[in-house]
Order: sequence, then C-alpha cells, then structure tokens
Amino acid sequence: MKLELRIGVVDSGHSVAQRGQVSAGRRFYLVEDGLAEDELRDDPSGHGSAVVEAISRRAASARFCVAQVFDQRGVTSALQIATAIDWLVTQDVRVINLSLGLRQDRGLLREACSAALARGVLLCASSPAQGEGVYPASYPQVVRVTGDARCGEHEWSWLNSQQADFAACVQGTYPGQSGASLGCAALTGHIANFLAGHLDASNMQILEWLRDNARYRGPERRIWK
Repeated sequence: MKLELRIGVVDSGHSVAQRGQVSAGRRFYLVEDGLAEDELRDDPSGHGSAVVEAISRRAASARFCVAQVFDQRGVTSALQIATAIDWLVTQDVRVINLSLGLRQDRGLLREACSAALARGVLLCASSPAQGEGVYPASYPQVVRVTGDARCGEHEWSWLNSQQADFAACVQGTYPGQSGASLGCAALTGHIANFLAGHLDASNMQILEWLRDNARYRGPERRIWK
C-alpha cells in the first residue's frame, strides 16, 4: 500500500471545500485552568485556508493534518502551538508548516520543536523580512522562511541571511492573505511536492535539494542560474 504523505498545519483551520484533503484535525484552545481540545471549527479568519491552499497548489497529492490554534481575533499562545506540534507528531506528519511567530521564547514551545525534530519531522516557520526574529523560526534546525516578491508560483530563493534561510511566492488566491505566512506555505508546498516522489529523503537531503534548485540566491535581485 502506498504511504500517505501527511503535512501538518498549525493555523486557524481550513475551509469547507478543503475537507476532502484533511486526514485529521483538532482544535486547541485556552480555558481558565489551562488548555482544552475539541473538534475543528470553521476557519474564523481564512488564514489557515490560504495556507492549506498554497501548499496543495504545489503538492496536489498531499494530505493534511490541521491543528487549529487561532481564535477569531487571530490570537494564540505558546501552549497552544506546542500542544498542536506534539499532536501533529502523533499523526505521523512529515513536515509541519508554522505560518506564525511569537515575539518571546517559551520553554515549552522550544521543547516541542526539539522533540519533533528529534523524530525527523521538518519544521518550516515564517520569519519577518525585517526586524527582530520570532519563534519558532529562531530555534535551531527550524527552517526560517519569508516571502520573496521576485518568486513566481513555482520558484523559491535561498536567502541564507540573518532574517531567513529561504523565501517563496507571497501571493495566493485568498483576499488579504500574503507576505511571510504565504511564503512559508509556498515553500512547504515545494517540499511536499519533492517528498511525493522521494518519501525516503532525509531533512538534510531536502535542504540540499532546496539550495540546489532555488531560482534566486541571496536577498539581492540577482539570478543565479
């Protein structure tokens, strides 16, 4: 039986039209005495739907496991994200897309990322194009991704800069959704597309493939191949 390529998404959920692509979903939300979990609710902002769409446009065969951590205000916490990552690891995802960022380092989030990486899961997290770094993108071995206006839908760049490792297309089909979040999702889609034909590839081999096949190298406007 062919193995199923599962991509984890920590975000605001997914659209009704995307249900057929989702293998598992869970909502993680704060309550007075800690954290609770339940079935997914409708995506309150469309952000998660845009992320899923950006990935699936580049990797049509990918199946998704969606962890819902944002409320209608677009607010989340390190506890929710860390618990979502832990849950996604139990769902046997190969890559986790984290189109989000917290300003402060939190031990439980750092530990969740470390545990996922130790299990061989690749983590892609969005990083701002300017300013201070965010978490989880700033943790060791997490792939830092931002947006690059130079990149078309099927292109990405290898920045290797203080801000980010890679960048990809910033535009999607959902109104109001763009920037580093979609750049991260686009790169996750490229990775998923590669993995669809190379399920045994290691994280190091994935990163090598990304570097070798990048359309642009460095943040300056220079074509390198």
